Amino acid sequence: MPIVRTSEAVTHEIHGARFISYAAPLTGSKELCAWRGEIPAGTKAPLHTVSREEIFHLLIGELLITLDGRTDRITAGDTVIVNPGATLGVENPTDQTAISWVTTSIGLEAVLEDGTRITPPWAN
Repeated sequence: MPIVRTSEAVTHEIHGARFISYAAPLTGSKELCAWRGEIPAGTKAPLHTVSREEIFHLLIGELLITLDGRTDRITAGDTVIVNPGATLGVENPTDQTAISWVTTSIGLEAVLEDGTRITPPWAN
């Protein structure tokens, strides 16, 4: 039975946020990836279009989520379903770090507004 201990999780940082990967092919997952996201106060991630569905659950804090041009404030306990092909933006306008849990299928890619393609290692 694959168990990923906190001490074994792999941390990645991009665009001012931290992604702590728990479930991915590297840790034995065959279909899904899951990670904890840490979004520091004042962080505004660039808009990006995702290739796979993401389930984004906010554990701690508040965020502004922009999904296909519509912006909503979410708070701890809220879940955002991001469908494939949707354009997502995440902003933390507060003075505290927000913590999320995100799940997607293996193979997620994101395309930034300038056309840059990102294949995040925590989702592949």
